[in-house]
Amino acid sequence: MNYRELGNTGKKVSVLGFGLMRLPVVDGDTEKIDVVKSLEMVEYAVDKGVNYLDTAYPYHRGESENFTGTLWQHIPRDKIYLASKLPSWNIKESSDLDKYLNEQLEKMKTDRIDFYLLHALNSRNWENLKKQGVLEWLAEKKKSGLIKHAGFSFHDSYNVFEDIITSYDWEFCQIQYNYLDTKFQAGERGLDLAHKRGTGVISMEPLRGGLLAKQPPKEVADVIKNSGYQGSQVSLSLRWVWQQTGIGMLLSGMSDLDQVKENVAIASGKNLELSKEEENLVTLLYQAYNSRIKVPCTACNYCMPCPQGVAIPGIFHFYNSAHIFDDHQWGIKCYPFINKDNQADKCVKCGICETKCPQQIKIMSALETAHNYMTVTP
Repeated sequence: MNYRELGNTGKKVSVLGFGLMRLPVVDGDTEKIDVVKSLEMVEYAVDKGVNYLDTAYPYHRGESENFTGTLWQHIPRDKIYLASKLPSWNIKESSDLDKYLNEQLEKMKTDRIDFYLLHALNSRNWENLKKQGVLEWLAEKKKSGLIKHAGFSFHDSYNVFEDIITSYDWEFCQIQYNYLDTKFQAGERGLDLAHKRGTGVISMEPLRGGLLAKQPPKEVADVIKNSGYQGSQVSLSLRWVWQQTGIGMLLSGMSDLDQVKENVAIASGKNLELSKEEENLVTLLYQAYNSRIKVPCTACNYCMPCPQGVAIPGIFHFYNSAHIFDDHQWGIKCYPFINKDNQADKCVKCGICETKCPQQIKIMSALETAHNYMTVTP
């Protein structure tokens, strides 16, 4: 296994972290984790050198942290860096901060959380957490030893990321980063800013939620075939992330033992970097995937904020992704991640967004089309 120091934390972490959010389940019920299969997966990963396990309060509807608490019967606690996350959206008053942390410590049967994140920060959650004194609270919990390192995971525009990361001496952060998302959310600018500040960066969704591991659309498959590349898309995608300056680790939400074995083998390779030919292939794949985009939105956020709260760039991201990967059901499944109050049907067609869009997108009609596509089962 390869290891890297994560930012200025002083901790060496495996370049592959195990995300405990897509574990195998029984009868298709996300709350019913298949403990036997999941334990086999985690034990294999740890035996091969993975030393970072990542969970969160809502994963598997709360059961991921309970599962994590059973691991110490099989794996020495001191062998693992444990990461979990504060459910930012649930914090209504300052007392909730202790309430959730204490609940998490109890569920996971541990006396500390090595890497603790404010989960899924966006402008709304961030402003509320600051009002509840979260930064002072983090400093207090670090001093007490209940939290060893403080960070955040992020889902908003670059400007919000810049505000957050410069407001506190964060030790690490998680951003969505893969070769298709260098301009999305924090993006490459956020990665560069974090690196310059000495903040460790963990890539989440390095395979775009598994989409980059699936059989690609024909025009993308043809690019791979014509290149003569014999490796897997998974290897290409993961190694691309690892070679980006500032990336300390990537998280993979693995769902079966074969995925664990494949990812561990790649992470244990002697050379994590791409060859020149592979770099050229990634460029061609990026172009092939993006040729399938329906709405040329660059997530510049000039259209935001929408007076009605419509999450314009986020909606187009899910709509475009469904077309990029030729996966209508994925779009339908992911659209609810956008709060109902911020979905496209809340557009009142005031047209303000269209006057600001540098791409001159017909945003109002595109929103209507996207909403219909992601709410109607084919």
